Amino acid sequence: MKLPVFDGFLRKMALLLALAAVCPAPAQGQLLTPPERFQLLNGLRVILLPRPGDQDVLLKLRIHSGAAFDLAGKGGSMALLGDLLFPDPATREFFTDEMQGRLNVVTDYDSITITLQGRTREFERIVEILRTALLTTQLSPENLTQARNGREKIIRDTSISSSTLADRAIAARLFGDFPYGRPSTGTTESLDRIERGDLMLARERFLNPNNATLVIIGGVERTRASRALRQLLGGWRKSERVIPATFQQPAVPAARILIMNAPTEQSAEVRLAVRGFARSDPDSQAAELLALIARKRWETLLPDLGRNPVFVRHDAFVLPGMFVMGATVDNLLATKSLSTAQEVVKSLTSQPVTEPELEAATGQAIAALGKQLDTKDGTADAWLDVDTHAAKSGDDRLRELAKISSADLKRAANRLFWDVPIAVAVIGNSEVLKPQLERYGKIELFGELPSASSPKKDPAPSKQHTKPIPKP
Repeated sequence: MKLPVFDGFLRKMALLLALAAVCPAPAQGQLLTPPERFQLLNGLRVILLPRPGDQDVLLKLRIHSGAAFDLAGKGGSMALLGDLLFPDPATREFFTDEMQGRLNVVTDYDSITITLQGRTREFERIVEILRTALLTTQLSPENLTQARNGREKIIRDTSISSSTLADRAIAARLFGDFPYGRPSTGTTESLDRIERGDLMLARERFLNPNNATLVIIGGVERTRASRALRQLLGGWRKSERVIPATFQQPAVPAARILIMNAPTEQSAEVRLAVRGFARSDPDSQAAELLALIARKRWETLLPDLGRNPVFVRHDAFVLPGMFVMGATVDNLLATKSLSTAQEVVKSLTSQPVTEPELEAATGQAIAALGKQLDTKDGTADAWLDVDTHAAKSGDDRLRELAKISSADLKRAANRLFWDVPIAVAVIGNSEVLKPQLERYGKIELFGELPSASSPKKDPAPSKQHTKPIPKP
């Protein structure tokens, strides 16, 4: 008979070995030191990780406001603002051709992140290019039209898969009018509504140094970095106040199963989701482990899932995110897939996570995070998260992952799934899906009005422990 204490000892030893594998010792002559922090008079926070002798330097500037702040009906405003920071293609070509580096801007719900990577000897030139984008943003009507046309062309020319449509549908179902319920990049319709004045207002409200953090990694020492930033970014005007990310909480999602018709599809995309944790929540990392365990249990209960794409993930944002389960299955397996998904969710609150499950999930999570932190981009993102989300440092996150217990997972599972509304969406051939799903609960066909016999209001939200979707 195995002794629990001995099993716990073995698990700790295994996790220590995993940590050692993803956190190698520093190279000879180098020490693991914390980053240097300083702040300009205008409020710009700087995190410097000097690497003496490194011929390349990476700058990542994060504006702590993203697509969540798009005006109602004008989704994509912040994404367009990000596009207009560097409207001249020659600027990007300079980084790729002359410095063998890169320049890109990524806008998500919570931030605009500018990445500039190039030669260390060109550090001052890189900061000057960043200064031009921030202080003299080219919001001319011509540039706006060009950027908007470019984004709309991408939307029109890109073949949106059923998987992408399903992801958007479940987000909209779960969050409704809340910012996380709409695409962060906008749509062709919402982009057409954006005017130059909207972007000027967004720049004035959000593109400010006291609403930003800059991470520098590479062969630049503190004196050089501080001098260049004071000279070139010291004139970046500070805002009078930073607008917090506070929004009216989303309404309770409808209890009906949403069906979106894709008549030519031979398979269905199924999604089931509940609201998740914020990035700063102490249980956010536990939710990541729960996602790994949930996927394994789902595939065990329904082996057919292994033949097609399947995922379970916890998307954490500045404000509460979402825990979503999704799979591509045959149309005839849609109901069974949803039924087993709810069975898995129920098991996470009713059945303790076993030691083998915990060990496997923890090892997988540590390996993934370690791989991410092994790159400059991953390291920069981790330190930006420390500043943005009050998150732990990368090393601390690795250590905390190793400490998560089955009791921690039980607490996180109860918070996520106990007696909460569940959103469900399915994309596929509605003629095949409708008779399957309507036997087990109320359905809603996307784009159709409720029938006259339907109640005017949605029934009480589906609860995990009151009305699961039964197996066919």
